[in-house]
This record gives sequence, C-alpha cells and structure tokens, in this order.
Amino acid sequence: MTRLVRRQGWVAGLLVLFVVLLVITRLIQPGYGSGDFGSLVRAVLPYAFAVAAQTIVVIAGGIDLSVGAMMALTSVTAASMMDGASEEYALFVVPFVLAMGLVLGAVNGMLIVVTRVPDIVVTLATLFVLQGAALLVLGAPGGAVAEWLRATIVGTVAIPGLPEISAWIPKALVLLIVCLCIIWIPLKRSKLGLSIYAIGSSELAAFRSGVPVARTRIIAYALSGLFAAMGGLALTMSTGIGAPIPGPYLLASVAAVVLGGVALGGGKGGLLGPIVAVFVLRLVRTDLTLLAIDPNVTAIIEGAIMVAVVMFGAFITMRSRQS
Repeated sequence: MTRLVRRQGWVAGLLVLFVVLLVITRLIQPGYGSGDFGSLVRAVLPYAFAVAAQTIVVIAGGIDLSVGAMMALTSVTAASMMDGASEEYALFVVPFVLAMGLVLGAVNGMLIVVTRVPDIVVTLATLFVLQGAALLVLGAPGGAVAEWLRATIVGTVAIPGLPEISAWIPKALVLLIVCLCIIWIPLKRSKLGLSIYAIGSSELAAFRSGVPVARTRIIAYALSGLFAAMGGLALTMSTGIGAPIPGPYLLASVAAVVLGGVALGGGKGGLLGPIVAVFVLRLVRTDLTLLAIDPNVTAIIEGAIMVAVVMFGAFITMRSRQS
C-alpha cells in the first residue's frame, strides 16, 4: 500500500485537492448534492475524453492540436446521422463515428511519420481541415441524438439496498471509467504500450532496441483519434445536438495532462492523473460560478490557470532535458 502511494503520490495529491474543492463547494453552496455532482460529471465527460486523447500522444513524445476539431467533426457527424433516424440506427452510428476517429487519428500519425514535419505543425494544419469539414457537415448547432444513447449518461446507477451511495454514482462516471479502462489497461500492459512509452522517452534508443517507431507513433495517434471520437459522441450525448465549432478542449486537455503529472517531453505519466486533473479544473470553474463572479472574469481566471500550468510543465521539461 505504501509503495502504491509513493508511485502514485501526485495522483493522490490531486485526489486530495479534488476532495478539498468539493468541501469548499459545499461551504459555498450548502445545498450542493448528488444531483449537482452528476451535472459536474456530465460536463466533464467530453473534456475527460479529450484529455485521454491528448495524454496518449504526449506520452509518445508528441502533441495533437486537432483534438478539439476532431471532436467537433465527430459530434456533428453523429448528430446529423441520428437526426430523424430510428433509435436502432444509433447502433450503427456509434461504431461508425468511433471508426472515423480512429482513421482520422491514423491519418495524423501517417502525415507526421511520412513528411517528418513536427507534430505541432501537422496537427495545426489538420485542425483547420477538420474544423472546416465540421462546418460543411453542419453549418450551425443542430441534429439530434437517440434517446437511449442520451439515457446512458443521465441519472445514477442503482445499487439495491444502498440508495444513498447510488445517488453519488452517476451513469456518466461509470461510462467514462468503463470506456477508458477497456482501452488503457490492456494497452499499458501490452508490448505496444511499452513501445509508446519508449518512443516518448527516447526515439533513438527505442529504434536501437528494435521498437517499430513509425508504426507505434501512427497507432498512438490512431488511439488519440478514437478517444477524440468518444469525446465527440459524449458532447452530442450531453447536449442532444452537434456543435461544429470546437470548444475549449485543446488548451484544457494540455493543461490537464500537465497538471496530471505527464511530462510534456513524453515517456512519463499515466492516464489517471490527467483525468483527476480535469475534474479539478472543472470544479474550480464551478466554484467561481457559484461565487457569482463575472463570467468574463471567470474565463480570464480559468485561462490564466491553464496557461500557468502549461508553462510550468514546459519549464519542468526544459530542466529535465538540461540535466
């Protein structure tokens, strides 16, 4: 147990911070309860998948600026396909959109590997491409979502005989945990997962050790696209419509990745820390709103926190490289 705490000390600290923020939230608004926590989790859901998408790329030593635009494209694609369609049609839409994200992510990776242009330049270009494509699919917020799909994130999971505990277990949280664990746990324990960490630590050393660097990088971006597609679906499920304009997911994902203990240089970190970090960042925004702070000031404070976190992460990365 002590060894686990030492290994996950940063994550444990974030969990303590989250609990402290929850206590502060209760002090600000004594009526804050399970229903409000459920709303928080539903609001966090798209951000959490964006963070997962960014995390796997950063661990591999890259960065993906197209995460938000990819979420927008998959969101409007799902919403437009389900608009006016039967409930059963969503059973086709969901895997189609996930496959779409997987392919788009793989295209990002192949462009980076084939052209040897830096990740930040390639993904900046695809950001504009995907953003334009999203506007072509849906010129304005609209579309629809299947009721059964939306019901998967609304409400709580019933535990027989434990109604008080059940009220604090939102379906959205269970969905998030299941989706992330299905992909992340087998990945981290596989040879592919080790290869992703290896190319993030040192691409040259990984190559000399026999790691297929190009293929591993493409797969990392493909998985990032898959998580981004999940984020797009989560966004549509949360709002009931598709939004063609990318939200503030890019900077939020990078900030959560850094705050979660993942090194911007790659090769270090995990997924749990960034996911807890995004809950912390969203709860900070909730507290600022409950304090009746002007929305514009709230946006400034939130942006300043994110920029400070990213700058701190960049500083740590530079120091580690110098040493």
